[in-house]
Amino acid sequence: MEFAERRPTTKAPAEWFTGDVWFDVVHAGQEPSRMRVNLVRFSPGSRTHWHSHILGQTLHVVSGTALVGTRDGRVLEARPGETVTCPPGEEHWHGAAPESFMEHFALWEGVGEDTPETEWHEAVTAGQYGRPRTTSG
Repeated sequence: MEFAERRPTTKAPAEWFTGDVWFDVVHAGQEPSRMRVNLVRFSPGSRTHWHSHILGQTLHVVSGTALVGTRDGRVLEARPGETVTCPPGEEHWHGAAPESFMEHFALWEGVGEDTPETEWHEAVTAGQYGRPRTTSG
């Protein structure tokens, strides 16, 4: 057993995110582990671009209000303590509601050497971001 190497907080790249987003790598598993975990911090209104994960992704909200959108037009609103799962290959986006900062853990798996884990697409439009929200109820 040992402490994992601490890595500096990283600003998310503008080619994959809209607005100010920062993340900390919590875990980047080495073979045989494929687990990936980042703590991601979104400023109000910031969000990812459309993307998908070859093995899916799980988002666990820590603070603020998270919005998670799908290509069918749904926008899920998740609060602290709620978890949203995105199936393998499903194109989606996630980010902060316009009224507050948001933090979530992003969990996904790698697939091995030289195989992209995530496929990135175009930016989410204001209309897509602003759709009516569905809560867990």
